Amino acid sequence: MTEETSPRGAGADGGPGALPEGRWRTRGRIPFALWLCILVIHPVASLLFRLRYRQLERIPVRGPVLLVVNHVSVLDPLACARLVFDRGRIPHFLAKEAVFRGVAGTILRAAGQIPVARYSSAARGSLDAARADLQAGSIVVIYPEGSVTRDPAWWPMQARTGAAHLALTTDAVVVPVAQWGPQRVHDYHAKKLHLRLRTPVDYLVGEPIDLSAVRAEVRAGRPLDAPMLRETTNLMMTRVRHQLAELRGEPAPTAVHPGPGRSRPGGTAGSAA
Repeated sequence: MTEETSPRGAGADGGPGALPEGRWRTRGRIPFALWLCILVIHPVASLLFRLRYRQLERIPVRGPVLLVVNHVSVLDPLACARLVFDRGRIPHFLAKEAVFRGVAGTILRAAGQIPVARYSSAARGSLDAARADLQAGSIVVIYPEGSVTRDPAWWPMQARTGAAHLALTTDAVVVPVAQWGPQRVHDYHAKKLHLRLRTPVDYLVGEPIDLSAVRAEVRAGRPLDAPMLRETTNLMMTRVRHQLAELRGEPAPTAVHPGPGRSRPGGTAGSAA
């Protein structure tokens, strides 16, 4: 396991996943709003979390990438943004619309983050925006569960199908990522903040998921029907669950906890809370 303590990506030893000195592999100019986000997120994440990555090099340094991540805390985007920064990339998160209010919301929009209008017809526009980011060669981070897991033991709950839509309608590399640890700082279930510094947070980046056969069927005219989307979603989340089990050192339960609330139009997923 490599502990990430430096913006260069692999700690002071320059091990796997290290970045060239003083340079990020990113597309084009970094806008001012994004620099503001980086200047806030990077030190805050460093203070709150002691980030430890496994197989960070599996995240491609160029081209479109869809990161499929389990959701354990409202603080997940802070830690996951550092993960992507430390690989030399800029993340584009799908996050619930409530996060995009006031000055902070203006900055997040200008930084390329994507609001999700949950339970409304506008949710489809969030997928379109994420698809456009992928087609432009960006990294999009999505939490298929759509919200922090309601599973009492923090295993991934039933996921929505928005991530499958993106995976099957783009050529993005689909990378499953398991995380464990942010819930120790903010316990969503108990609604408690346990403010402590350098809490261990572990990430395991999985092998990219091969969806070439299903994508070929879609290009040949097969509709994106519910069974295809559910099968693809289950494939992605099974990989995430197995990786989480490895991080936790215990087997994942066979039953999957149901998700809260009602279905969204199009099954859009990706909330930050």
